[in-house]
Amino acid sequence: MGSSEEPSKPISLYDSSSTPLLSKPDDPPPPTSPYSDEPDSDPTQYLQISFNHDPRPFKDLAFLLLFLLFVLSTFAAGIFAVVHRNSDYSSLSSFDYDAVSTSCVKNVTSFSFLASSSSSFLKDLTWTLVITLILSLPICFSLLWLLKNYAKQVVYASLPFFVLLPIFFDVYWFVACTISSSCSDSFPLVYRILVLVFFLLVIGVIVWIFVANRHRIELTISIIGVASHALSRNLALFGVLPVLNLVLVVYYAPIVVFLVFARLNGEIDAEESEDGVYSCVWKQDAWVPAYYALAILTMLWSLTTMVEAQVYVISGTVAQWYFTKEESLRPRRMIRSSLRNAFGPSFGTVCLSGLLIAVVRMVRTIVDGARKEGTSGIVNLILRCCVNALLSAIDFLNKFTIVFAAITGESYCSSARMTYELLKRNLLSPVFVETISTRLLAGIIFVLSALYAVVACVILKAVSNLGVDAYFVAALAWVLLILVLGFFVHVLDNVIDTVYVCYAIDRDRGEVCKQDVHEVYVNLPISRNHRPSSMITRTLGV
Repeated sequence: MGSSEEPSKPISLYDSSSTPLLSKPDDPPPPTSPYSDEPDSDPTQYLQISFNHDPRPFKDLAFLLLFLLFVLSTFAAGIFAVVHRNSDYSSLSSFDYDAVSTSCVKNVTSFSFLASSSSSFLKDLTWTLVITLILSLPICFSLLWLLKNYAKQVVYASLPFFVLLPIFFDVYWFVACTISSSCSDSFPLVYRILVLVFFLLVIGVIVWIFVANRHRIELTISIIGVASHALSRNLALFGVLPVLNLVLVVYYAPIVVFLVFARLNGEIDAEESEDGVYSCVWKQDAWVPAYYALAILTMLWSLTTMVEAQVYVISGTVAQWYFTKEESLRPRRMIRSSLRNAFGPSFGTVCLSGLLIAVVRMVRTIVDGARKEGTSGIVNLILRCCVNALLSAIDFLNKFTIVFAAITGESYCSSARMTYELLKRNLLSPVFVETISTRLLAGIIFVLSALYAVVACVILKAVSNLGVDAYFVAALAWVLLILVLGFFVHVLDNVIDTVYVCYAIDRDRGEVCKQDVHEVYVNLPISRNHRPSSMITRTLGV
């Protein structure tokens, strides 16, 4: 049943006959605003928000041009480094100082290299990683199918392992330390018992948190199930996203080559030591460090831009599926249109989003480095807390901004402001969706990858002669699988955010595009930052 506030004919945001997005329509007259206590708020100006299927104008062109300038400068300087390289760098050790000519002279010498490797270890390691990579694909699809149909069973089957695995490692350490003479001498029995009891108490706190937040876990399970269903309707994303990663690797290859050849730009020159002895050393050209900084910044910005482009493609594809009420009317080539928008009209917006994420990562690395250096003081502590809070807020806001930009095609700043107003107007709290679902999914993939590593270690112990190296090979297989499953969770997490924003748009318009989504998301908690009296009461038929 539709909302009483909904106009008889929806106004299209991108229809040339309609008014602009942020302007107040003249006809029909606006309904009575439920925000009577906030005179500056006009909900009718947002009734037109929906997915923009029309050709989109270019946005944030300045950042697109800046990104292209970085890339072109990196490649141009890299080509210069390759052309003007000095081949004498590789034979630096064959140069000796000549006192007569007061320069370095090359002596002809011969070298022989003997290579040896552990063929058995490398063979077992290679086969283990290859098999893990092959099995990761059916594991991902099986996990998606289980989360779609049996999300509750999967989550509750994984929750005990969140407790059992820490207990196992805690007890295993206690027993191993007791058996080992060196460990038992370093840690007396009293200390070992204290450590054991301490970790058991921490595990008990974790169990209490699970029990106290059981209602939230139930809602999160439903959200994960809905998002898994949405992702299963767009399985082609699993073919496109890895290709984008491969494109990034191919794009990185020449830059890495340029960095290698940049080291070869310089000359061999004589240098006098403190005791008056001359030796031949390599002196780089003055521009080489600057090129290293430029290339590394370009690679970092390109990485974050590709990540944001993938989020844009996921959001655009899922949003098109969401706003199609009938499956028979589902648009064709949804992924292709999202790719065209991401690397076309909205690429400047994607570049700006990637730049912000890159800056956040660099500043966070600097702050963490300062903390590790032992910088103390209450002022430094307060500054670190403020910086971390600011960086987390930027990272959090950016996540939903790029989703909104993928849906509407708006510029970055406009998308950020409209996303905030949309969620505030509907009193929705994104913290619940963002935090709990992400941690729960991370816990599930940790459990699955840990179980896989245990099975792999047992098999390696049975069929190979690796000995203690089997633990190292199993650990690498665990790392590889958790990276692949982490990418799967990254995709599913973006689907959750997209469906969340689409639900907020639906709720704002008083429509129901996906009934099953509304039945779940209607149970989301209301944001505590706004007064319950300003909530819009709508009948959505759920």
